[in-house]
Amino acid sequence: MSRKVALITGASAGLGEQFARRFARDGHDVILVARSAERLEALAATLQKEHGVTAHVLPADLTRPEAPERLFAQVAERGLEVEFLVNNAGFGSAGPFLDQDVKREGEMVEVNCTALLKLTHLFARPMRERGHGRILNVASTAGFQPGPYMATYYATKAFVVSLSEALSYELKGTGVTVTCHCPGATHTEFAQRAGNDKTRLFQRTGVAKAPDVVEHAYAKMMSGRVLAIHGVANAVGAFMVRLSPRAAVRAMVAGLNQQG
Repeated sequence: MSRKVALITGASAGLGEQFARRFARDGHDVILVARSAERLEALAATLQKEHGVTAHVLPADLTRPEAPERLFAQVAERGLEVEFLVNNAGFGSAGPFLDQDVKREGEMVEVNCTALLKLTHLFARPMRERGHGRILNVASTAGFQPGPYMATYYATKAFVVSLSEALSYELKGTGVTVTCHCPGATHTEFAQRAGNDKTRLFQRTGVAKAPDVVEHAYAKMMSGRVLAIHGVANAVGAFMVRLSPRAAVRAMVAGLNQQG
């Protein structure tokens, strides 16, 4: 495969790190974006040594409203043409909404929704002008229903699903694809940081492994799939939500998001 450039947000750990490794394995150069410069530098060194690719490190705090525009400018200054945009950065919180730090909840919306929207808008326009490019927005099965005890997180992922599907339609025939990937519960640092690693959702059997989720997402992005759900059980669950009474859905999700 030709060496193209993939920009990956949230690349310092979890799914983001695995995405960086996956692109590098195919010989693509990568732009690594996250807050931790030290972790990004270590990953960049590993990718360059193991795969012979160029790994650019651009630390950014996407809770800052100006971060997406600054990141876009830094990429342009380096003369890089982004062929693959992976909007992976995101975080969650667990517990009753009114007991959460509202500033932190606002930052979650900034990262999970606003930064994703801005980066997609900034990088998709030159993709459309060139007539090629792929965007991968990492959402979640959480995006298909309301999520008591993780209310803000579930709402942000519903935004990602809706925006991605709409944009994919608008870009038909341009050579630019938008894929929204929806994993279920996955073993990464996310659950510990969100505080829901002890919930019934994560205590169940069948919690996915990050490399498997990334391999699935990568394949669906490359094939141009619009909406992809990882795992048969998750796909069935997302379908059943549409047929179930909303009150029952709310109660079921609330039970899964409580401490087991």
